[in-house]
Amino acid sequence: MTDEEIVRYVVSRAVWAPSVHNTQPWRFTIDGPRLRVYADPGRRLAVADPDGREMMISCGAALFTIRLALRSLGYIPETQVLPDPGQPTLVAQVSWRDRAAACELERRLSGHVLIRRTHRGAFDLEPLPANALAALHDAATRQGTTLRVVADDGQRATLAAAVQTAEHQSRRDGDRLRELARWTPAPGSVRDDGVPATSYPARAERTLPYFPARDFARGHGWGTPPISPATSHRVAGVAALLTTTADRPADWVRAGQALQRIALTASACGAAVALHSQPLELPWLREFLRTQLSDGAYPHLILRVGLVTQVSLSVRRDFGDVLFSV
Repeated sequence: MTDEEIVRYVVSRAVWAPSVHNTQPWRFTIDGPRLRVYADPGRRLAVADPDGREMMISCGAALFTIRLALRSLGYIPETQVLPDPGQPTLVAQVSWRDRAAACELERRLSGHVLIRRTHRGAFDLEPLPANALAALHDAATRQGTTLRVVADDGQRATLAAAVQTAEHQSRRDGDRLRELARWTPAPGSVRDDGVPATSYPARAERTLPYFPARDFARGHGWGTPPISPATSHRVAGVAALLTTTADRPADWVRAGQALQRIALTASACGAAVALHSQPLELPWLREFLRTQLSDGAYPHLILRVGLVTQVSLSVRRDFGDVLFSV
């Protein structure tokens, strides 16, 4: 494969990384055997993410997917994160020279890049497969982050209450509602970004404790109908916080790489991941979670993991819309 063919393949997979509101806030440039990943500030959530932390997490998820795609081709990625202080939107540059066969784990994770989907509801009653939690912990640790499972009932209730509080406040904030509306197109839209109505349930699925999802439909009743009328045996799943020891842009990118590795690992275990970022978008509530549930580490996302039959469909921009030559 030529360098251009390699980059086209890699970017066509990177665009399937998870991003806040599916904003896909990234763009890529090719310069010979070197790929640069840039954050796209025009796609940042100005109200919910004024510092760009969630934007950089999203770009970190794309970066991990790039590295994994190169490994699937038998290349060893050489990665520099935030290589130029004068270009804060330059998230990373990745080059490839040496080769080595991908290991079994890399091949397995790569096989789930195009089929992984973010879940936005409750989970089935069945527990996670044996060793799944250990694999998720390892996925976070390998990227320099920590996945803190919240198993205590009282702490789970506190975590759920934080999501409820943040979601309640968001639904009363006109600026946040307008920003959310920008990224939630109506059914039948031909947009290739944002959160389509095919990717969230039409009816909120309550769990105990209750972790409310964002109101993407905004009262319109959009979303996918339940695949079964039964609603009595649904659970919140395993709840956890993804944290880093510091809170700088490099840590945000690190959290994004960990997020994608965790999500792909879960998918490879037959599980799905639901994400909640609402409490982390409110500084006072994020600080509360940092001191009360994270042992002083900085939380970036609340994750719930469980088993569920997924029928959601998402959308992505074509690689030609985000890839440019130098």
